[in-house]
Order: sequence, then structure tokens, then C-alpha cells
Amino acid sequence: MYKIILLTFFMAAFSFAQTVTVKDTDSKIPLELVTVYSTDINRALPTNSKGKVDISPLKNSKQISFKLLGYEKIALSFSELSQNNYEVFLKEAPIAIGNVVVSANRWDEDRSDVPNTIEYISPKDVELQNPQTTADMLSQSGFVFVQKSQLGGGSPMIRGFATNRVLIVVDNVRMNNAIFRSGNLQNVISLDANSLANTQIIFGPGSVIYGSDALGGVMNFNTLDPQFSYGNGLLFNGSAMTRYSSANNEKTGHIQFSFGLEKWGFLTSATYSDFSDLQMGSNGPDDYLRPVYQDKINGIDTAIVNPDPELQKLSAYNQLNIMQKIRFKPNEDWEFNYGFHYSTTSDVPRYDRLIELSKGIPKSAQWYYGPQNWMMSSLSITSFDPNFIADLSKLIVAYQTFEESRHDRKFGKNTLNHRTEKLNAISANLDFIKKINDASQIYYGVEAIHNKVESTGEEENIKTHKRTSISSRYPDGSVWNSFGAYLTYKNNLSEDYLLQTGLRYSLINLSAKFDRTFFSFPFTTADLTTGAITGTAGLVWHPQKDWQINLNLSTGFRAPNIDDIGKIFDSEPGAVIVPNPNLKSEYVYSAELGLWKLFTDKLKLEVIGFYSYLDDALVRRNFKFNGLDSIVYDGTISRVDAIQNAAFAYIYGFHAGFDLKIIENLKLSSKFTYQKGEEEDDNGDKTPLRHAAPYYGNTQLVYERERFNFSLYAEFNGEVSYENLAPSEQEKPAIYAKDNNGNPYSPAWLTLNFKGGVKLNENILLNVGVENITDQRYRPYSSGITAAGRNFIASVKYNL
Repeated sequence: MYKIILLTFFMAAFSFAQTVTVKDTDSKIPLELVTVYSTDINRALPTNSKGKVDISPLKNSKQISFKLLGYEKIALSFSELSQNNYEVFLKEAPIAIGNVVVSANRWDEDRSDVPNTIEYISPKDVELQNPQTTADMLSQSGFVFVQKSQLGGGSPMIRGFATNRVLIVVDNVRMNNAIFRSGNLQNVISLDANSLANTQIIFGPGSVIYGSDALGGVMNFNTLDPQFSYGNGLLFNGSAMTRYSSANNEKTGHIQFSFGLEKWGFLTSATYSDFSDLQMGSNGPDDYLRPVYQDKINGIDTAIVNPDPELQKLSAYNQLNIMQKIRFKPNEDWEFNYGFHYSTTSDVPRYDRLIELSKGIPKSAQWYYGPQNWMMSSLSITSFDPNFIADLSKLIVAYQTFEESRHDRKFGKNTLNHRTEKLNAISANLDFIKKINDASQIYYGVEAIHNKVESTGEEENIKTHKRTSISSRYPDGSVWNSFGAYLTYKNNLSEDYLLQTGLRYSLINLSAKFDRTFFSFPFTTADLTTGAITGTAGLVWHPQKDWQINLNLSTGFRAPNIDDIGKIFDSEPGAVIVPNPNLKSEYVYSAELGLWKLFTDKLKLEVIGFYSYLDDALVRRNFKFNGLDSIVYDGTISRVDAIQNAAFAYIYGFHAGFDLKIIENLKLSSKFTYQKGEEEDDNGDKTPLRHAAPYYGNTQLVYERERFNFSLYAEFNGEVSYENLAPSEQEKPAIYAKDNNGNPYSPAWLTLNFKGGVKLNENILLNVGVENITDQRYRPYSSGITAAGRNFIASVKYNL
């Protein structure tokens, strides 16, 4: 009996010895999502909401490292952990080089070991900023410029590239698809900022790892994962949040809960937001006012005088996001992750079209996007069992559906046009890591993607509700396929130098059939098969512990998609884009040099310069359709344009920033981006590049304590004169202010803002804020809707 009791006690002690609790040194509060690993960060184990982690898979390690953003990294042996009763305390370190886990190669790495620039947005940042949408989250970070055509939108611009020249990745699955257009895209709002574990912005070409579209950069969104209990009991977490914003009467509700067992984890998240018409500021150009709006009176389209011209009538919409994730780890060698994402919106008014006037009367009676629907179902299978092929292997298969539609009717007309697109996307990625020796390893993998497009068009008589077919936006039944294979080699040449090189081959195939019912196309099919080779070479140099210098050379490509080859649509008033089947890939050649310097633990400076050259650029140019330079489209004589490989472009600029610890708990930081871009015009002249945004950034003063934090910050955006507007922007006077000569231009602006959070007790967090304190009336460059005026925000979050 004595032996049984002793054995039971020993087993319990041994079991306890495998579970470590990580806490904050000062507050003793358990720390969640600490990265715990030995020599391979891809075998890392995250702490759960109780700060606990089972380290038994690392039992053969000499040392175990503990890393969390904002804290000093610490490494301890098993004997040291035992001496500390398996408790680890991390000390805050708000200023550091690296100390962030990123996934530039589709696997986890320390940011200080990656030669290209990567910025990181944490849940802590999101919680304080309280963004209404993920587009707002990106904009408020200061890393990305975001354009908005309407309230329900947000199109990111990175290093002079945007739309289908930047890549959106969700849980290592690409969101970009065959109908991502060169016009502004709104797909980032399909992601729920409240369900993100982190967001990584990878600057510069990422085609070696991610394939087509990754020219300006990659936005890598990682959603929350379920947690394990690390024991025989049940781990339950839950939270509920509600938020109100005054500028558009935002009413948001968010709920999230998770269950964790020893080998199973489940997480559910849902968010619903309702946004009313947006109120602009009172101090700024009168050109942005909304003097009249359109409505029906007694069944007749009527231009109504707006009693409050600062209220942007017909901008309201609502949105729903749902996420379900399941995680299963049967043993130390395998892990399975399933994710389901669903997002939908109400109809979203296309505000920039609704404000177009002709002799004081709206041009459009109706112009709105139908519900933007997105669904993704993905399964990730990771093997941690080393073999002769790889030390780590991961398979990700995903199925996505997209649905979007456009609906427009001219003022005083009875014909309402409906054009609807549905797309099914299937993808599979197989990624490997193989260690060659203690200093080097390779990352390699293959990818296959299949997209199929359904596109229909109808016109409706709003009096009789009779519907008849009209031309669709894309060739119905079009198919786009992509296949790729990549290899990346990383070598720690010494303690100070790290070299990384990579190569990828991609094969793109698309097929489209054109219906000649409405247009006499000079062709009936378009078939394209094209290959692309891209490469990268980068060097990381640490001349001293507090210095880091990066040099990175890379190429990227974007293959023509269905939107490029097959679209027919009015891109702007008086112009129509027609199909062009004779296209090839565009390539970018890029170089960047980055310097990071840490002065003790008080000050960090960073400067990154970059240059990119875009060759065979896919751009819109004047075109002829059956020998005609103009055709009738939806009842309007329109100039014919088409996407063509007709130009080159170049972009150069720099990012700069600093973090300064003024005193304990008080930090000042700033980010600044300058860029300039030009492209070759159809007459050979150089003209400003549309997506090279004017300088932008933010400066913020942050005070943090255990139970509260406050941020006072400024956001700013430079001017773009009429002469520096791209020709396509000069043709959009409705969205710009007027200079002294009556020409459109984008004025500079600056806002002052305040955000604060207070933990009322262990369970309740109160966040408040005032955006645009001075009530500026401003419109970010190229945007079709004026930004919010003075905006009061309040949210309450309850954590179980």
C-alpha cells in the first residue's frame, strides 16, 4: 500500500513538473499566448489563458525559451524550471529589436532572422484602438494606407501597390482570387478584427512563397486558435463586448467562447455591427459636403436638399462575421486544425458614385453593392515527426466561396441593372522544413489553386419588375488555375550574418468563353498558359547586439486573371473596359535596405529604404473594339479602354520610425512613410502612379499600467496637388476638393485622437476614445467618402 501511495505521489509530481505557468514579473498576472520552444520555433507551444503550458514535448531539450511581444525573452533549463517550481516570470520590455514571431516563409520565425521588413499588429493594439473594421485596423496601425470608396470598404495600399497587386492571406490561405480587380477592393472587411491573433504585414514582393499578386506586400491575418487545458479538466474561456461610436451610430456586439480539453480545443466567435450614415467634420473643404441626396417621392426620383450637409446620406450598412475553429492534437507528432469563416454584409451604397452630380442633380438614383459574402472552410494537418523528407510537414486544404454584386440605376430612369458574380476557390498547400545542419535549413513546398467564376447580368424595370438578361461583368464559367513549387534556403553564416535565398516556379492557366449575344467580340474564347520564375536573396547582419541591418533583393509577378482578360464594365463615367485576351504576366524587381538601432532599452530607431521597378505593367489604356474607339454601354456612349501590357512603372521611398521610453510606463513612438511613383503613359510620358499614396503616418504617446492604458496620438496624410494626381484621378472631380484654379486635388490633413482602457475589475474592461478631436473635415487620398468627424467611442468587454 505504501508503494502504491508513493508511486501515485511521484506520478502526480512528474505530471505537475511538465506544466509551466508563465506570469508577469510585476503584476503576477498569468500571460496568455507566450511562445514556448526549444531550438525549433515551429515546435513552439503557446500558453493558454491561465498562463499554463505542458512542456513535456520538450523534455529532451537543454533549454526552453519563453517569448512574448513586449517582454524580455528568457531561456531556462529543466533544472532551473524545477528550482522555480515551474513558474516563469517575464519582465516587460516595450522596446526591442525582434522578439516577435512571424511567418514570412509560411513557418514561424523570429523577426530578427528575416531579411525583409515585417510589421506586426497584436490583439493588444486592436483592443486599445477599437477599430470598426479590419480596414480601419490596418489604417490606424500607421503601416498601411487605406482608401475608402464607401463606408463599407477599405482598399489597402502598400509601397505604391494596391488591389490585385497586394496579397491577402488568412490562416496561410490566399484570399486573392480570379476576379480581384485593379479597381479598389473591399475584401479585408470580410475579416473580423476581434477574432485575430495577430496581423503581419510583409513589405515588398512575396511571390517566392505566395505566388501571384504579392508585388507590394502580403497582409497575413492569423485568427485565434483554440487552447488546450493541459490537464484532465476543462478549460473554459468566454468574452462579450459591446461598442458604440457616435459618428455613424455604430452598434457592435461581439461574443467569443472556447472549450479546451487535454487534446481537443473548440473556439466560437461572432460579431455583428450596424453602421448608420456617417457624419463628417465641420472644419474643412466645403467640396466634401453632401448638399443634396437622392430619394423617391411618390414614386419619382427626387433630388432632396440635405438639411445637414455634413451627414453623408446613403452610406449606412451592417455586417456579420462568424468563426468556428476546432483543434485536435492526438499526440506529440500530429496536430489537426479546422477553421470555418463566414462573413456577410447588407447592401453597401457605393457612396462615391452617389455624390456625382450633373447640373446639381445626382447622376445615379441607385448605386450599391449587394451583400459581400465570403465563406472559407480549411483544414490544416501538421506533422512534427521527422523523416528523410522533412523535419516538419504541413498540409492545408481550403474551400472558399465569394459572392458580390453591383446594382445601378440612372436618375430618372426605370432600368435597374443587376450584375452578380459567384466564385468557388479550392486550394492545397504542402509545406516542409528540412534541417541540413546546425547552421542551415531549407523550406520548400508546392501549391495548387482552382477558381471557377459564375457571372450573370439582368436589368429590371422598377415599375413592372420585369427582368431581362444583359451583359455579364465576366465570361460566365471562366476558370483560373495556378500551380507552383518553391524552395528557400536559410544559412546562419555566423553569429552575426544570416543569408536567405529562394526560388519559385509558377504555372498559370485560364480559360474564358465569351457570349456574343450583346457584343460582337472578335473572339469567342480566351485561353492563356504562362509560367513565371521569381527569386529572392537577403542578408541579415547584426554588427552588434543592438544593431540590425537587412538587405533584400526580390522579384515578384502577377499573372493575368479573369478580371484582366475578360471584364466588361464601366470603370468610370464615360469609359468602358472591354476584354483583351492578349496579356502576359507583369513583373516587379525590388530592393530594400533596412537599419534598426537600439540605444540601451530606451530608444529604437528604424529606417528602411526601398525601390521597385514594374515591367510589362498591366494597365488600362485606350483600346479599339471592332475598330471602334467608343461603344454604347448601358445606354451611354463610352470610350473604349482595355487592360494591356503597355507600360513600366517605378516606386521608391522609405519608412522611418522610433520608439522612445520616456519614463517607466510612458512611451513615445512615431511612424512615417514617404513614397513616390511614376508610370509610363500611353504617349510615352511619365505620369504619377495612382496607388503611390502621399506621405502618411502617426505619432503616439502611450501610458500603460497594470489596470489602465491611454494613448494620445496624431494621424496625418500629405497633400497631392492637381499636377501630382494620376490622370485617372484627375478625371474624378466628384471625390476631390478644388484648388484655387478649380482643379481637383487632395489636401493634407492631421487629426488628434485619444484612446483609453481601464480594467474595472478582473472581468470587466472599459474602453473609451475620441477620434478627430478637432472635428476636421478631411478625405484620405483617393477616397470617395469623407472620414468621420469628431467621434466618441465607448466599449465594455466582459471576460469570463
